[in-house]
Amino acid sequence: MVLCVVTMMFVREDSIKISTVHEGSGGDVTLNDALRPHLSSELSLELAEYSRKGTVMLTFGGGRPVVMIVAGVHGNEIPPQVAAVRLSEQLLSMDIRGTVHVIPFAAPWATMKNSRWFTGHDLNRSASIRGSVTNSIFRRACEMGVDALADFHSTAPGSKPGVEGVFCSEEPEHESMEIARYITSRTSSKLLCYEKASSHYRGALEDECNLAGIPSVTCEVLSENGVVREGSDGRSLLQMRLFLKYMGILS
Repeated sequence: MVLCVVTMMFVREDSIKISTVHEGSGGDVTLNDALRPHLSSELSLELAEYSRKGTVMLTFGGGRPVVMIVAGVHGNEIPPQVAAVRLSEQLLSMDIRGTVHVIPFAAPWATMKNSRWFTGHDLNRSASIRGSVTNSIFRRACEMGVDALADFHSTAPGSKPGVEGVFCSEEPEHESMEIARYITSRTSSKLLCYEKASSHYRGALEDECNLAGIPSVTCEVLSENGVVREGSDGRSLLQMRLFLKYMGILS
């Protein structure tokens, strides 16, 4: 079993903290043909190098509120991973209030392989299983006292949900729905709300966080698997920035 431990912590000159959330999930994300063209900045290449060893988290700012942004739970959903890299690059020069933790590649090995699966498992059904990548992310969010979490995905046409949208639940964390309403009211995203977290299936990162008292949403944009549909990365980035605005991180 792989435990959620920080095996590496590095602080750049610009005060960004880079840490490992999960070992054993590493891979060379530059081998993903759809992702590689978007990895050209110094920060993105440094991130790709660290991701060879495991799931890497970037930390910006300090103090409250504390939020976490996750992408790449499904390695073949490329637009949100591109968006998370772009957001990280933008946060370098932004005046932010609070702390932003960004995990651009939840499972670098799956991203490298352009695969939905990691070691035969769907990580968005595994957050309740101790030792899984998403469970490590979940437990890290709990340990750090995260105030809210957003997990970013893309969905292929004809699949579920097959539309741009934001998943949330009314209970037990009502703020999950409020976050989703804020994002959907300012985009073309559809509100996809369940009455209770985990009522339809167990193990989604969003649901496990809501059950643990961390208001969380899952944001989807429309793009075929394994590619970046034109504009889809920008749509995902917009969802991320709106999440940060709702939380008061960005003005």
